Amino acid sequence: MTTAEDTTPATFEDAWHDWHREREQYYGDPLGWVSLTGLYWLTDEFASVADLPGRWRADADAVYVEGLDGTERLQPVEGAPGLLVDAGDRRIEVIRRTGSVALRVHDPESPHLKTYQGIPAYAPNQRWRVPGRFTPHPEPSVVTTGAVVEGLEHHHTAVGVIDFELAGTALRLVAFGRPDGSLHVLFTDATSGVSTYPAARGLGVDEPDADGAVILDFNRASNLPCAFTDYATCPVAPAENRLPVAVEAGEKNPR
Repeated sequence: MTTAEDTTPATFEDAWHDWHREREQYYGDPLGWVSLTGLYWLTDEFASVADLPGRWRADADAVYVEGLDGTERLQPVEGAPGLLVDAGDRRIEVIRRTGSVALRVHDPESPHLKTYQGIPAYAPNQRWRVPGRFTPHPEPSVVTTGAVVEGLEHHHTAVGVIDFELAGTALRLVAFGRPDGSLHVLFTDATSGVSTYPAARGLGVDEPDADGAVILDFNRASNLPCAFTDYATCPVAPAENRLPVAVEAGEKNPR
């Protein structure tokens, strides 16, 4: 997160470049998001899946694998990071989304990983560090969004709204809560589908101060995994967070 120490041009730019390098390294991990080579949905009947070892099936309670080491039972959690199963140099990630179960395959020899060239981004500029005011909801509420995979849903805990101004326009974003008190927003803007990924970008926001003051540093507007791979199941931005202005800051579309 950007802190008060990052506000002079030199330290601000240095901090951004450090953040950007970490982001590029994260996505370039040999078993990370860019290494994905497939997304396979399971049924309630045992079946072979692509060239993966074993036979797989899923029901409302668990995932069952025949042939790896007897019959193994796995219990992926709805919406959570997947459970990992070793398959030689590859990793099989078992996920549950909107009640259905899928396998994602991470392969260090993925052709996508071999052509990965980092994350294009707008040059950092302090004018995109924008003050805002957070107003909490009386009670958290659930906001349901669609996903980049048709038929899936994501459920987010909305804790309030952030009011701010860009290009002379008063704007508002619905903010989701995190356990540490910080906030997260998913948004689109007039660059979405042009120079940035169309479904959504994410932005972390430090915990508001006692008066609700926050800083929205759009220089750190981030791609979701679905910007890098067709095998992610990311949410789209809620309708309330579709900004009518162009946010020419942060990460661009990598594909």
